Amino acid sequence: MNPTVDVLAAGTERLAAAKNDPHGRSAELVVRDGALRQTVIALVAGTELAEHNSPHAASLQVLVGRVHVTGMEPGWIGAGELVALTHDRHSVRAEEDAVFLLTTVTGQPGDLSS
Repeated sequence: MNPTVDVLAAGTERLAAAKNDPHGRSAELVVRDGALRQTVIALVAGTELAEHNSPHAASLQVLVGRVHVTGMEPGWIGAGELVALTHDRHSVRAEEDAVFLLTTVTGQPGDLSS
């Protein structure tokens, strides 16, 4: 069984780290269970995660601030909102200092390579 994770505390820590990072971002993998991954990510305002491919399945829940995900309508996601991410290539940009929980499934059911 996984220990309990305080995602708000992890977000506060990640945001402080992002503000001290030359790239304006910080991430911490907080849950790993088979193909499931949950990562707390912080971005300083104006910082972007460059365009990238999506895993098999993913969701993004904004905990603090506001982000824009390209390739989605609407692309703006604010604190407290949860969305399933597009399966197309996309980028994520922080409109303001932001923290979000990224949940991904990195393999298909029965895929032992995850």
